[in-house]
Amino acid sequence: MTSHSTVLITGASTGIGAIYADRFARRGHDLVLVARDKARLETLAARLREETGAAVDILAADLTQPGDLAAVETRLREDARIETLINNAGAALSGPFIDQSTDDVAHLVSLNTTALVRLASAIAPRLVQAGKGAIVNIGSVVGLAPEFGMSVYGATKAFVLFLSQGLSLELAPKGVYVQAVLPAGTRTEIWERAGIDTRAMPDLMGVEELVDAALTGFDRRELVTIPPLHDAARWEVLNTARQALVADIRQAHVAERYRTAA
Repeated sequence: MTSHSTVLITGASTGIGAIYADRFARRGHDLVLVARDKARLETLAARLREETGAAVDILAADLTQPGDLAAVETRLREDARIETLINNAGAALSGPFIDQSTDDVAHLVSLNTTALVRLASAIAPRLVQAGKGAIVNIGSVVGLAPEFGMSVYGATKAFVLFLSQGLSLELAPKGVYVQAVLPAGTRTEIWERAGIDTRAMPDLMGVEELVDAALTGFDRRELVTIPPLHDAARWEVLNTARQALVADIRQAHVAERYRTAA
């Protein structure tokens, strides 16, 4: 990627997305910032233009609305300057599954998975044709741990990890880098919007620390970056065990343990 290529960032008005915007602008990139809150986007864009000299466009869009999502897809397909997509927009949902409304669950899935995969689908063919570029998908360690009790949110983040790993296998040989970033609890507005009191969560990571670590992984071309994981070998052990399990699947016949009644 050239030093002046453009980065499109979703969920860019605050939190993780806004820090990504700051960091990429300071690296010499131009930006397209996407979020629902136009006023916040304009404020951030004005500051970054003044402080960094970056060209910053804004797209006010609600990615759960088909028309808004289509507009961002079109920009990704048609703007050849955009070489990096930061798929950051997302939401959480508090409470047990049986207490969550069907509409709220569907809204969460729409934003955390459908929008994310549609945007990746919009940009990937063009990046492959160019033989360069990057897609960064923001997941969560919750996607590794159903024990955390956030069933739907965690499921959407497990989707993000699987999608990223699959796309990396497909796209990396064609010159396109795909990174999954898995934060743990990070001090952003996602908790307040989900009705969760962060005063009961004293160990949340700072947003700047999270994004700077994610960008270190980006520069190293890590496939999966887990900033809060202090022993990186544990991820390697997990991944190796997963690959060994897959290698032991023999589909022609059932396993011996299922051939006799209990």
